[in-house]
Amino acid sequence: MTGLRRMFVYLARYWAPSLGAFLSLLVVNAGNLVSPRLLGQLIDDGIVPLQMAVVWQVALWLVLIAVGRGVFNFLQGYLAEAASQGVAFELRNEIFTKLQTLSFSYHDRSQTGKLMTRMTSDVELVRSFIGNGLIQLISAIILLIGTLVILFSMNWALTIILLLMFPAIGYIFVLFVKNIMPMSKEVQQKLGVLNTVLQENLAGMRIVKAFARETYESERFYGRNLELLDANIKLIRLFATFFPLIFMISNLGVVAVLAFGGWQVIEATLTLGQLVAFIGYLNYLLMPIFMLGMLGAMLSRAEASAQRLFEVLDAESEVHDRPGALELPPVNGRVEFENVSFRYIGAESDVVSELSFNAEPGQTIAILGQTGAGKSSIINLIPRFYDVTGGAVKIDGHDVREVTLDSLRRQIGIVLQETTLFSGSIRENIAYGRPDATLDEVIAAAKAAQAHDFISEQPDGYETVVGERGVGLSGGQKQRIAIARALLLDPRILIMDDSTSAVDAETEYKIQQALDELMQGRTSFVIAQRISTVRSADKILVLEQGKLVAEGTHHELMQTSELYVEILETQFDDHAEIVAAVEEG
Repeated sequence: MTGLRRMFVYLARYWAPSLGAFLSLLVVNAGNLVSPRLLGQLIDDGIVPLQMAVVWQVALWLVLIAVGRGVFNFLQGYLAEAASQGVAFELRNEIFTKLQTLSFSYHDRSQTGKLMTRMTSDVELVRSFIGNGLIQLISAIILLIGTLVILFSMNWALTIILLLMFPAIGYIFVLFVKNIMPMSKEVQQKLGVLNTVLQENLAGMRIVKAFARETYESERFYGRNLELLDANIKLIRLFATFFPLIFMISNLGVVAVLAFGGWQVIEATLTLGQLVAFIGYLNYLLMPIFMLGMLGAMLSRAEASAQRLFEVLDAESEVHDRPGALELPPVNGRVEFENVSFRYIGAESDVVSELSFNAEPGQTIAILGQTGAGKSSIINLIPRFYDVTGGAVKIDGHDVREVTLDSLRRQIGIVLQETTLFSGSIRENIAYGRPDATLDEVIAAAKAAQAHDFISEQPDGYETVVGERGVGLSGGQKQRIAIARALLLDPRILIMDDSTSAVDAETEYKIQQALDELMQGRTSFVIAQRISTVRSADKILVLEQGKLVAEGTHHELMQTSELYVEILETQFDDHAEIVAAVEEG
């Protein structure tokens, strides 16, 4: 139970309510263990000899104990839940923070739906055990030991008869716990797969409807849901098989005690009150056994969830600040790739191989190549989304691996084709990289990005709340907000996927104006998808299978690189511009 043992570190942070719950538990169990004794005294000293004074006295004690148990039961439940909610709070925060620090390669290998399951269902299972199951487990152990001690002191012969059923119950219990762990893991895994299907479907609802795949998606969800149902049915079948066996053996033990105890009463070796008290204690002996069976299932499921949570918390990020990493000072924007090679984790070959080039401050570098040539990999290496496997990427002479990630990425602006906006106001989205920016600074960035006019037309202007992922705004509007966001950051190095193919001519013109403003005076890396960007670039990198096969200006490459001309002819849509570019070359 390594996972749950590690959870006690989090529980220790809430030691005060945990200690209060434990002390309340001791009081409740003390009341439980005293009650049958008092009941036996009520019968032997009050009812049988017809002593009403004793009856009233013992009855009063039983009432006081019942009230006390009620009060401390409340305290036990409340304090335990308060502590468990605190643990869940800590876990959710730590897992979320950990996910922020893990590198792109981890998220490449992980499915969003499964991570969400760990943040929600797994945390709740652990919380439920800590808040309820752990207290019940301690209570069951105390009751079991305390009851056995009292039973032996009352009548050792009856107790030994009762203990004859323990080996069989223990064997069944061990089999139960042994089987419940893998089944619990399977249920959580199936739930994670189901959540992944759900998350993908909701995120891609427009694609689903566009391709009329609603029926297919329903069938896919049905299949994963059926697998989860089957896993849960297997779990229920395990409960339905083992617990009736435990009940049956326990009942046989009770029958044996009643038979032998009744004989002892008839033989006058045991009083009626003692037999009633003994049977009363049987409940406190059998109840913990049943509780342990249920808690075994809860514990196994909580342990499986705890292990899954610590898989995330223990994950190592391939990209992190090295010991002694320095703050990157304000840069001019010179970028150097020195014999850079890179491959993704698990890949069999490099996607970038022995790549070398320089970008001077203020230059625009256009990157061209066929699909899979390594264009995206190059721009991902500059802000250290991934680390090179060979060579070095340097900014103003500083190896990016030797500086802190925050100081590096604060000086790099990124505008991608797929614009991501967050739920919140337009102002908050523009100021995402600089939350302390004033409204005037936000407006200035929006004006430079050609976004101020359409923002002013929104119901609440810059305070207009956009929907999830920017729902309610057009593609061109979202892209111009993204450009404004990058402008407000005022980066010396700019990375962008220059794609405007999904917008109309007027919007494209406005976006291009914003991009021209954005690139001015900055070192810009552009995955070029417009001929005008290629022709105006200071340097063009032509890639083939991860290698740099040509480098130069548009005019130089038109004369020296057949691959460059081929890419222009096959990847760009504007035929008139292509002809003009070829003729100009």
